[in-house]
This record gives sequence, C-alpha cells and structure tokens, in this order.
Amino acid sequence: MSKSEHGAAVDRGNRPLSPHLQVYRPQITSVLSIFHRVTGVGNSIGAVLIAWWFIAAATGREAFAIIDGLLTSWIGHLILIGFAFSLCYHLCNGIRHLLWDAGYGFELDEATMSGYIMLIAAGILAVCLILIGALS
Repeated sequence: MSKSEHGAAVDRGNRPLSPHLQVYRPQITSVLSIFHRVTGVGNSIGAVLIAWWFIAAATGREAFAIIDGLLTSWIGHLILIGFAFSLCYHLCNGIRHLLWDAGYGFELDEATMSGYIMLIAAGILAVCLILIGALS
C-alpha cells in the first residue's frame, strides 16, 4: 500500500462508498433533515420577497405595484402558501432539534414518532396561518 506525503493510504482498494447509494434506504430522520435544509433556503427566499414588498411599499406606487402584482397572483399565492409551510416546518423541526439538544428523543421509535408529530404540527400550523391570511 503506497502512502501520500502525509502518511495516509492512497490506494485503499476497490471498496464501495459506505453506505452505497444503491443499497441505502432513506429513513424519516434523514429525509426530514434534508427537508429542513431545503426549507431553510426557502425561508431565505421568502424573506427576500417579503423585504422586497416592504421596501417597494416605502419606495412608491410603481415599485409596489410590481411586487404586489406578483404576490397577489395565483403563482404568488402558491409561493406564499409554500413559504407559510416552510416557516412552520422549520419552526417545528427546530423545536424537535432543541429537544434532541436537551437529550430527549434519541431512541429510534421516539425519533420516528417525533418526526411524524412534527409534520402534523407543521401542517396544522401552516393551515392556520394560511386561513388567518386568507380571512384578513
């Protein structure tokens, strides 16, 4: 086995990556973790849109008409609904992570159950938030 200048083995054989993508079965915790990152990006994009809306309102009628037209269109409503769910998901999953940080819920069945509970809570919160927005 040859070594690099730092002493690490460079030809470790023809071994597969671990876990190999062809045999790896996603678990709820890994899927929710990936989705947490995705919603973090979505929250950033949503925050930019909301900031653009406020800045445009302070700038003038023409600037406000552009962003208001976007956000009140059907595509804008879809974006805002997605943003509402993204915020609620990120909040609920953040609370779940805080519980993990405190040392609770590490058993496999507890982690799985808390994932499902978090998804249900995020859905309920998002529906409530959307209804409040629609009724106001």
